[in-house]
Amino acid sequence: MPHPDIRPAGHPYPHPDLHGHGLRLRPWDPDSEDDAAAWFRGRSDPEFRRWNTPLRITTDLDSARESLRDTARNMWEGASAAYCVTDAATGTPVGHVAVNVIDWIMRSARVGYWVLPEARGRRVATHALTLVAQWALAEPGLALHRLELGHAVGHDSSCRIAERCGFRYEGTLRGAMWEAGRQDAYRDVHMHARLATDPDPARGRDSDSNVNL
Repeated sequence: MPHPDIRPAGHPYPHPDLHGHGLRLRPWDPDSEDDAAAWFRGRSDPEFRRWNTPLRITTDLDSARESLRDTARNMWEGASAAYCVTDAATGTPVGHVAVNVIDWIMRSARVGYWVLPEARGRRVATHALTLVAQWALAEPGLALHRLELGHAVGHDSSCRIAERCGFRYEGTLRGAMWEAGRQDAYRDVHMHARLATDPDPARGRDSDSNVNL
C-alpha cells in the first residue's frame, strides 16, 4: 500500500508543523547550521548515549549533517516523520521526536524522542509526544492504527512519559536493544503501545494543543 500524500499545499516538507503546549514541531533542516548543531549535541549527550546506541554514531558536525540528510531522505520516502522540537516563542531547538519505521500495510510505526539537557524538567518530551501521537493516529494525519514505544529496561523516566501519554505497557522484549555504546551485546526493552482506538489522555485535560495541518 503506498503511503498517502499528506503534505499541505505550498508546504516545503512532506509533513506539517505541529503546535501546542508552547512548542512548535517542524521538520529538521539538514542545510541549517543551527539544526546540525542541535542534532549533534542531542545525539552526543551522555544521557542519550546511556539509553540509545544508533546504527551510525554522530561524532562531529559533519556526521551530524549527514545523519540529518538521511533523516530527510527517510521522510521523503515515507519511512518516517522526524520533528525538531522548538520553543514556539523563540524558535530555539529543544529536542527531537519522530515516528519511525512506518509500515503502511499494517498502519503501524515506532516513536522515539530526546530532549536537550537545558530543556529537561519542563515536560518537553511529554508535550512533544502528545502532539505527534495525536497527529500520527488521526486523520488528517498519518492515520496509523498502532504506535509502539520501546525503551531500555531501567529507563524509568521514559516509562512515566509513555504511560502519561497513553502508551500502555505491554511487556518486556528480551535482548531487543543494543547495550550502551556497543553493537555486539543486547539488553531488554519495555514495550509500550497506543492504538488509535485508545482514549487520548490529553483530550479534555489540555486545551492549548493545536495540530495545524
